[in-house]
Amino acid sequence: MPEPEIPLPTVLDPDGRTIGAQEREAVLRVLDSAVLCSAFGAEARSLEAEMAALYGRPHAVACSSGTAALHLAVAACGVGPGDEVVTTPISDFGTVAPVLVHGARPVFADVRAADGNLDPDAVEAAITPRTRAVIAVHLFGGAADVARLREICDRHGLPLVEDCAQAWLGEDAAGRLLGTVGDIACFSLQQYKHITAGDGGLAIADDPALARRMRLFMDKGWDRSEGRIHREMGLNYRMPELVAAVARAQLAKVGGVVRARRAAAGRLLDALEGLDGVALAGEPTGHAWWMVPLLVGDNARWAKKLAAEGVPALPGYLERPLYANPAVPGGRTGLCPRAEELIGRTLLALPWNEAYGAGHVDRVAGALRRAARRVPAG
Repeated sequence: MPEPEIPLPTVLDPDGRTIGAQEREAVLRVLDSAVLCSAFGAEARSLEAEMAALYGRPHAVACSSGTAALHLAVAACGVGPGDEVVTTPISDFGTVAPVLVHGARPVFADVRAADGNLDPDAVEAAITPRTRAVIAVHLFGGAADVARLREICDRHGLPLVEDCAQAWLGEDAAGRLLGTVGDIACFSLQQYKHITAGDGGLAIADDPALARRMRLFMDKGWDRSEGRIHREMGLNYRMPELVAAVARAQLAKVGGVVRARRAAAGRLLDALEGLDGVALAGEPTGHAWWMVPLLVGDNARWAKKLAAEGVPALPGYLERPLYANPAVPGGRTGLCPRAEELIGRTLLALPWNEAYGAGHVDRVAGALRRAARRVPAG
Protein backbone atom coordinates (compact mmCIF):
# COMPACT_ATOMS: atom_id res chain seq x y z
CA MET A 1 0.00 0.00 0.00
CA PRO A 2 1.21 3.56 -0.70
CA GLU A 3 2.11 5.64 2.34
CA PRO A 4 -0.53 8.19 3.41
CA GLU A 5 0.16 11.69 2.18
CA ILE A 6 1.58 14.20 4.63
CA PRO A 7 -1.17 16.51 5.96
CA LEU A 8 -0.62 20.16 5.12
CA PRO A 9 -0.41 22.33 8.27
CA THR A 10 -2.89 25.18 8.40
CA VAL A 11 -3.27 28.31 10.51
CA LEU A 12 -6.15 26.58 12.31
CA ASP A 13 -3.90 23.74 13.53
CA PRO A 14 -1.39 23.94 16.38
CA ASP A 15 1.22 22.52 13.99
CA GLY A 16 0.63 25.42 11.60
CA ARG A 17 1.15 28.20 14.14
CA THR A 18 4.14 29.28 16.22
CA ILE A 19 2.18 29.51 19.46
CA GLY A 20 3.98 27.90 22.39
CA ALA A 21 5.63 28.47 25.74
CA GLN A 22 6.32 32.17 25.19
CA GLU A 23 2.65 32.92 24.54
CA ARG A 24 1.55 30.88 27.57
CA GLU A 25 4.00 32.76 29.75
CA ALA A 26 2.75 36.08 28.35
CA VAL A 27 -0.89 35.25 29.11
CA LEU A 28 -0.08 34.19 32.66
CA ARG A 29 1.99 37.35 33.19
CA VAL A 30 -1.04 39.48 32.40
CA LEU A 31 -3.45 37.37 34.42
CA ASP A 32 -1.14 37.49 37.41
CA SER A 33 -0.97 41.28 37.12
CA ALA A 34 -4.79 41.54 37.24
CA VAL A 35 -4.55 44.46 34.75
CA LEU A 36 -6.26 43.37 31.55
CA CYS A 37 -7.13 46.78 30.06
CA SER A 38 -4.39 48.47 28.07
CA ALA A 39 -5.41 51.92 29.31
CA PHE A 40 -3.76 50.95 32.61
CA GLY A 41 -1.25 48.23 31.70
CA ALA A 42 2.16 48.02 30.05
CA GLU A 43 1.78 45.27 27.43
CA ALA A 44 0.18 47.28 24.62
CA ARG A 45 2.56 50.18 25.10
CA SER A 46 5.53 47.77 25.06
CA LEU A 47 4.19 46.14 21.89
CA GLU A 48 4.01 49.56 20.25
CA ALA A 49 7.63 50.30 21.14
CA GLU A 50 8.76 46.94 19.81
CA MET A 51 6.81 47.35 16.58
CA ALA A 52 8.23 50.84 16.05
CA ALA A 53 11.74 49.51 16.58
CA LEU A 54 11.19 46.60 14.17
CA TYR A 55 10.15 48.94 11.36
CA GLY A 56 12.39 51.85 12.23
CA ARG A 57 9.52 54.31 12.53
CA PRO A 58 9.07 56.49 15.61
CA HIS A 59 5.38 55.88 16.27
CA ALA A 60 3.19 52.78 16.55
CA VAL A 61 -0.39 52.50 17.78
CA ALA A 62 -1.90 49.18 18.84
CA CYS A 63 -5.61 48.55 18.35
CA SER A 64 -8.22 45.80 18.27
CA SER A 65 -7.95 44.56 14.66
CA GLY A 66 -6.38 45.18 11.28
CA THR A 67 -9.62 46.82 10.18
CA ALA A 68 -9.42 49.07 13.24
CA ALA A 69 -5.85 50.01 12.26
CA LEU A 70 -7.10 51.08 8.84
CA HIS A 71 -9.90 53.01 10.53
CA LEU A 72 -7.32 54.86 12.62
CA ALA A 73 -5.47 55.72 9.42
CA VAL A 74 -8.59 56.92 7.61
CA ALA A 75 -9.57 59.07 10.60
CA ALA A 76 -6.05 60.49 10.95
CA CYS A 77 -6.06 61.45 7.25
CA GLY A 78 -9.19 63.52 7.87
CA VAL A 79 -11.47 61.55 5.57
CA GLY A 80 -15.06 62.68 5.89
CA PRO A 81 -18.45 62.78 4.15
CA GLY A 82 -18.18 63.41 0.43
CA ASP A 83 -14.47 62.65 0.25
CA GLU A 84 -12.96 59.96 -1.97
CA VAL A 85 -10.27 57.41 -1.18
CA VAL A 86 -8.57 55.61 -4.07
CA THR A 87 -7.86 51.94 -3.45
CA THR A 88 -7.86 48.45 -4.93
CA PRO A 89 -10.81 46.17 -5.77
CA ILE A 90 -8.81 43.09 -4.70
CA SER A 91 -8.58 43.10 -0.92
CA ASP A 92 -10.43 42.21 2.25
CA PHE A 93 -13.52 44.31 3.01
CA GLY A 94 -11.62 45.80 5.95
CA THR A 95 -9.71 47.98 3.49
CA VAL A 96 -12.85 49.90 2.49
CA ALA A 97 -15.15 49.55 5.52
CA PRO A 98 -13.57 52.52 7.35
CA VAL A 99 -13.98 54.70 4.26
CA LEU A 100 -17.67 53.85 4.01
CA VAL A 101 -18.23 54.39 7.74
CA HIS A 102 -16.87 57.93 7.41
CA GLY A 103 -19.40 58.74 4.71
CA ALA A 104 -16.71 58.80 2.05
CA ARG A 105 -16.58 56.93 -1.24
CA PRO A 106 -14.00 54.31 -2.14
CA VAL A 107 -12.83 54.86 -5.71
CA PHE A 108 -11.47 51.66 -7.22
CA ALA A 109 -8.45 51.82 -9.49
CA ASP A 110 -7.60 48.81 -11.62
CA VAL A 111 -4.69 46.52 -10.84
CA ARG A 112 -1.69 45.17 -12.67
CA ALA A 113 -2.50 41.95 -14.49
CA ALA A 114 0.89 40.53 -13.51
CA ASP A 115 0.33 40.52 -9.74
CA GLY A 116 -3.04 42.03 -8.75
CA ASN A 117 -1.51 45.06 -7.04
CA LEU A 118 -2.62 48.61 -7.82
CA ASP A 119 -1.66 50.04 -11.20
CA PRO A 120 -0.15 53.47 -10.41
CA ASP A 121 -1.38 54.91 -13.72
CA ALA A 122 -4.93 53.84 -12.86
CA VAL A 123 -4.54 55.40 -9.42
CA GLU A 124 -3.48 58.74 -10.86
CA ALA A 125 -6.33 58.68 -13.36
CA ALA A 126 -8.79 58.11 -10.50
CA ILE A 127 -7.68 61.15 -8.47
CA THR A 128 -10.14 64.05 -8.39
CA PRO A 129 -10.40 67.25 -6.33
CA ARG A 130 -12.42 65.20 -3.82
CA THR A 131 -9.67 62.61 -3.26
CA ARG A 132 -8.42 62.65 0.34
CA ALA A 133 -6.08 59.63 0.46
CA VAL A 134 -4.77 56.55 -1.36
CA ILE A 135 -4.74 53.11 0.26
CA ALA A 136 -2.38 50.59 -1.34
CA VAL A 137 -2.57 46.91 -0.43
CA HIS A 138 0.50 44.67 -0.68
CA LEU A 139 -1.46 41.71 -1.99
CA PHE A 140 -0.42 38.24 -0.76
CA GLY A 141 2.84 39.73 0.56
CA GLY A 142 4.05 41.03 -2.81
CA ALA A 143 4.96 44.69 -3.10
CA ALA A 144 2.73 47.30 -4.65
CA ASP A 145 4.72 49.96 -6.51
CA VAL A 146 5.08 52.22 -3.48
CA ALA A 147 7.83 54.31 -5.10
CA ARG A 148 5.52 55.46 -7.90
CA LEU A 149 2.51 55.70 -5.61
CA ARG A 150 4.51 57.86 -3.21
CA GLU A 151 5.52 60.17 -6.06
CA ILE A 152 1.92 60.43 -7.28
CA CYS A 153 0.58 61.14 -3.79
CA ASP A 154 3.25 63.75 -3.13
CA ARG A 155 2.49 65.48 -6.42
CA HIS A 156 -1.22 65.65 -5.57
CA GLY A 157 -0.72 66.45 -1.89
CA LEU A 158 -2.30 63.19 -0.67
CA PRO A 159 -1.39 60.86 2.17
CA LEU A 160 -0.45 57.30 1.20
CA VAL A 161 -1.64 54.48 3.47
CA GLU A 162 -0.04 51.05 3.12
CA ASP A 163 -2.23 48.06 4.00
CA CYS A 164 0.42 45.56 5.11
CA ALA A 165 -1.95 43.01 6.63
CA GLN A 166 -0.60 40.35 4.25
CA ALA A 167 2.95 41.64 4.01
CA TRP A 168 4.80 41.37 7.32
CA LEU A 169 8.50 42.09 6.64
CA GLY A 170 7.96 42.15 2.88
CA GLU A 171 10.28 44.35 0.82
CA ASP A 172 9.94 46.43 -2.31
CA ALA A 173 12.21 46.34 -5.36
CA ALA A 174 14.65 48.71 -3.64
CA GLY A 175 14.88 46.46 -0.57
CA ARG A 176 12.86 48.79 1.67
CA LEU A 177 10.50 47.25 4.20
CA LEU A 178 6.89 47.44 3.09
CA GLY A 179 5.25 49.77 5.56
CA THR A 180 8.05 52.35 5.62
CA VAL A 181 7.13 54.41 2.54
CA GLY A 182 3.53 55.43 3.20
CA ASP A 183 2.51 58.12 5.68
CA ILE A 184 0.80 55.37 7.67
CA ALA A 185 1.12 51.59 7.44
CA CYS A 186 -1.38 49.17 8.92
CA PHE A 187 -0.87 45.56 10.04
CA SER A 188 -3.12 42.72 11.17
CA LEU A 189 -2.74 40.06 13.87
CA GLN A 190 -5.81 38.09 12.79
CA GLN A 191 -5.75 34.27 12.90
CA TYR A 192 -4.77 33.84 9.24
CA LYS A 193 -1.89 36.33 9.17
CA HIS A 194 1.85 35.63 9.48
CA ILE A 195 1.63 36.09 13.24
CA THR A 196 -1.52 36.12 15.30
CA ALA A 197 -3.07 37.10 18.58
CA GLY A 198 -6.50 35.99 17.34
CA ASP A 199 -7.23 39.57 16.32
CA GLY A 200 -5.40 42.83 16.76
CA GLY A 201 -3.90 45.59 14.67
CA LEU A 202 -0.96 47.97 14.55
CA ALA A 203 -0.49 51.26 12.70
CA ILE A 204 2.91 52.92 12.29
CA ALA A 205 3.88 56.42 11.20
CA ASP A 206 6.66 59.00 11.24
CA ASP A 207 4.53 62.14 11.69
CA PRO A 208 3.74 62.75 15.38
CA ALA A 209 0.55 64.61 14.46
CA LEU A 210 -0.78 61.60 12.52
CA ALA A 211 0.21 59.30 15.36
CA ARG A 212 -1.54 61.48 17.91
CA ARG A 213 -4.75 61.55 15.87
CA MET A 214 -4.65 57.75 15.57
CA ARG A 215 -4.06 57.33 19.29
CA LEU A 216 -6.93 59.67 20.13
CA PHE A 217 -9.28 57.91 17.73
CA MET A 218 -8.30 54.55 19.26
CA ASP A 219 -9.36 55.69 22.74
CA LYS A 220 -12.56 57.73 22.29
CA GLY A 221 -10.75 60.98 21.52
CA TRP A 222 -9.38 60.97 25.06
CA ASP A 223 -5.88 62.12 25.94
CA ARG A 224 -5.71 60.57 29.39
CA SER A 225 -2.76 62.74 30.39
CA GLU A 226 -4.97 65.84 30.57
CA GLY A 227 -8.04 64.55 32.36
CA ARG A 228 -11.38 63.38 31.04
CA ILE A 229 -11.60 65.64 28.02
CA HIS A 230 -12.66 64.18 24.68
CA ARG A 231 -10.80 66.36 22.20
CA GLU A 232 -12.35 64.85 19.08
CA MET A 233 -14.47 61.98 17.87
CA GLY A 234 -13.07 58.53 18.59
CA LEU A 235 -14.06 54.93 19.23
CA ASN A 236 -12.96 52.26 21.67
CA TYR A 237 -10.43 50.37 19.58
CA ARG A 238 -8.10 49.59 22.49
CA MET A 239 -6.12 46.37 22.28
CA PRO A 240 -6.62 44.26 25.44
CA GLU A 241 -3.52 43.47 27.47
CA LEU A 242 -3.92 39.72 26.94
CA VAL A 243 -3.90 40.24 23.17
CA ALA A 244 -0.92 42.59 23.39
CA ALA A 245 1.08 40.13 25.48
CA VAL A 246 0.52 37.33 22.96
CA ALA A 247 1.27 39.74 20.12
CA ARG A 248 4.61 40.65 21.73
CA ALA A 249 5.61 36.99 21.84
CA GLN A 250 4.51 36.55 18.24
CA LEU A 251 6.28 39.71 17.06
CA ALA A 252 9.56 38.27 18.30
CA LYS A 253 8.98 35.31 15.96
CA VAL A 254 7.88 37.11 12.79
CA GLY A 255 11.35 37.17 11.25
CA GLY A 256 11.62 33.40 11.53
CA VAL A 257 8.10 32.95 10.17
CA VAL A 258 8.86 34.98 7.05
CA ARG A 259 12.21 33.25 6.52
CA ALA A 260 10.55 29.84 6.71
CA ARG A 261 7.81 30.85 4.29
CA ARG A 262 10.39 32.21 1.87
CA ALA A 263 12.44 29.03 2.00
CA ALA A 264 9.40 26.86 1.31
CA ALA A 265 8.22 29.14 -1.50
CA GLY A 266 11.67 29.04 -3.07
CA ARG A 267 11.56 25.24 -3.12
CA LEU A 268 8.13 25.34 -4.76
CA LEU A 269 9.23 27.80 -7.43
CA ASP A 270 12.26 25.64 -8.23
CA ALA A 271 9.99 22.59 -8.58
CA LEU A 272 7.62 24.42 -10.94
CA GLU A 273 10.28 25.92 -13.19
CA GLY A 274 9.41 25.29 -16.82
CA LEU A 275 5.92 23.99 -16.05
CA ASP A 276 3.54 25.02 -18.83
CA GLY A 277 0.28 26.70 -17.94
CA VAL A 278 1.24 28.10 -14.53
CA ALA A 279 3.35 31.12 -13.54
CA LEU A 280 4.02 33.10 -10.40
CA ALA A 281 1.95 36.27 -10.11
CA GLY A 282 4.51 38.98 -9.47
CA GLU A 283 8.15 38.89 -8.48
CA PRO A 284 9.59 36.61 -5.79
CA THR A 285 12.23 39.07 -4.56
CA GLY A 286 11.18 40.54 -1.21
CA HIS A 287 7.90 38.60 -1.16
CA ALA A 288 6.47 37.79 2.30
CA TRP A 289 4.43 34.80 1.00
CA TRP A 290 1.20 35.19 2.91
CA MET A 291 -0.12 33.13 0.03
CA VAL A 292 1.48 31.87 -3.15
CA PRO A 293 -0.30 33.65 -6.04
CA LEU A 294 -0.22 31.89 -9.40
CA LEU A 295 -1.49 32.76 -12.86
CA VAL A 296 -3.30 29.98 -14.73
CA GLY A 297 -5.74 29.67 -17.60
CA ASP A 298 -8.85 28.43 -15.76
CA ASN A 299 -8.60 29.02 -12.02
CA ALA A 300 -11.84 27.23 -11.11
CA ARG A 301 -10.75 24.01 -12.83
CA TRP A 302 -7.27 24.21 -11.33
CA ALA A 303 -8.74 24.68 -7.84
CA LYS A 304 -11.03 21.69 -8.34
CA LYS A 305 -8.16 19.45 -9.44
CA LEU A 306 -6.00 20.52 -6.52
CA ALA A 307 -8.83 20.08 -4.03
CA ALA A 308 -9.25 16.50 -5.21
CA GLU A 309 -5.68 15.91 -4.01
CA GLY A 310 -6.19 17.67 -0.68
CA VAL A 311 -4.30 20.81 -1.68
CA PRO A 312 -6.30 23.97 -0.93
CA ALA A 313 -6.43 26.72 -3.55
CA LEU A 314 -8.62 29.79 -3.88
CA PRO A 315 -9.74 30.57 -7.45
CA GLY A 316 -9.54 34.35 -7.79
CA TYR A 317 -8.86 34.75 -4.04
CA LEU A 318 -12.18 36.64 -3.79
CA GLU A 319 -15.55 35.65 -5.21
CA ARG A 320 -16.01 39.16 -6.61
CA PRO A 321 -14.25 42.55 -6.65
CA LEU A 322 -14.90 44.67 -3.59
CA TYR A 323 -17.12 47.04 -5.54
CA ALA A 324 -19.46 44.16 -6.49
CA ASN A 325 -20.48 43.60 -2.86
CA PRO A 326 -23.96 44.84 -1.87
CA ALA A 327 -22.46 46.86 1.00
CA VAL A 328 -20.47 49.02 -1.44
CA PRO A 329 -22.63 51.56 -3.30
CA GLY A 330 -22.13 52.32 -6.96
CA GLY A 331 -20.27 49.21 -8.03
CA ARG A 332 -20.73 47.85 -11.52
CA THR A 333 -19.38 45.07 -13.66
CA GLY A 334 -16.55 46.18 -15.92
CA LEU A 335 -15.27 48.89 -13.58
CA CYS A 336 -11.82 47.26 -13.27
CA PRO A 337 -11.44 44.73 -16.10
CA ARG A 338 -7.99 43.46 -15.13
CA ALA A 339 -9.15 42.78 -11.58
CA GLU A 340 -12.23 41.01 -12.88
CA GLU A 341 -10.11 38.87 -15.20
CA LEU A 342 -7.83 37.85 -12.33
CA ILE A 343 -10.72 36.99 -10.03
CA GLY A 344 -12.85 35.31 -12.66
CA ARG A 345 -10.23 33.37 -14.62
CA THR A 346 -6.50 33.69 -14.07
CA LEU A 347 -5.59 34.09 -10.38
CA LEU A 348 -5.07 31.04 -8.19
CA ALA A 349 -4.03 31.65 -4.56
CA LEU A 350 -2.43 28.84 -2.56
CA PRO A 351 -2.55 29.17 1.25
CA TRP A 352 1.00 29.01 2.62
CA ASN A 353 2.49 28.20 5.99
CA GLU A 354 5.76 28.58 7.87
CA ALA A 355 5.53 24.93 8.97
CA TYR A 356 5.76 23.60 5.41
CA GLY A 357 8.74 21.30 5.13
CA ALA A 358 10.21 19.68 2.04
CA GLY A 359 7.56 16.95 2.04
CA HIS A 360 4.70 19.43 2.17
CA VAL A 361 6.15 21.55 -0.63
CA ASP A 362 6.83 18.53 -2.80
CA ARG A 363 3.25 17.38 -2.30
CA VAL A 364 1.93 20.77 -3.47
CA ALA A 365 4.33 20.82 -6.42
CA GLY A 366 3.30 17.31 -7.46
CA ALA A 367 -0.37 18.23 -7.34
CA LEU A 368 0.30 21.29 -9.50
CA ARG A 369 2.22 19.24 -12.05
CA ARG A 370 -0.60 16.72 -12.29
CA ALA A 371 -3.19 19.51 -12.54
CA ALA A 372 -1.20 21.03 -15.40
CA ARG A 373 -1.57 17.80 -17.33
CA ARG A 374 -5.32 17.61 -16.70
CA VAL A 375 -6.42 21.20 -17.25
CA PRO A 376 -6.30 22.44 -20.86
CA ALA A 377 -4.15 25.51 -21.41
CA GLY A 378 -5.75 28.87 -22.22
